Amino acid sequence: MEDWLQQLPPEGLRDMCSWERLCTFAREPERRKVGIDARVSVAGVRYDVDPDLAGETVIVWFGLYDDQLYVEQGERRYGPYAPSAGPIPLHRYRRFKKTRSEQQADRIEGLAAQVSLPRAALSDYPTLSAPLSPGELVSQPFADPDPFHELTFPSALEAKRAIADHLGLPLAKLSPAQLDALNALLRMTLAKPTVWEHVRQHLEPLYRG
Repeated sequence: MEDWLQQLPPEGLRDMCSWERLCTFAREPERRKVGIDARVSVAGVRYDVDPDLAGETVIVWFGLYDDQLYVEQGERRYGPYAPSAGPIPLHRYRRFKKTRSEQQADRIEGLAAQVSLPRAALSDYPTLSAPLSPGELVSQPFADPDPFHELTFPSALEAKRAIADHLGLPLAKLSPAQLDALNALLRMTLAKPTVWEHVRQHLEPLYRG
């Protein structure tokens, strides 16, 4: 355990002990059905989610320390969503135009109703060619719980877009030395605390405002 900790960079230790990391560990998944008004209720609080999720059954992620909601459906992740402002008026609801995925689902449902599959086709399932030996252990690597990219940028391009929006100017206006330093940092790490610290120290005093 001590050898593993010594191999971690200092910023890795800071991320493990940070408040954002604690929030990700405190979240638990819960299955909920989104209303036709694209709203979902968690702990008595309503959240407006993506209209594409209206009427769908999704997995919501909400933790003890969160004030925002994250939604997951299949391989796609949405969020964060803030609580909705104000209650819904009586006998009123919002109706969205069907999205492309909903229209595609309707077409698939129509085709499924026309196609019949014989029961015999479902009786044979592929089996393992050879069982695992008793001495063979199955290992699974630890997956760092950051599916919504709260702690790291998805890519260097997304990091540059966020920095440009923060500074209010295109990064092409940076000096060659500043741009080279930023590119070198993004090749080394995409951790948000490290990137924003570099921006605050080296770019904000010169360009922001």
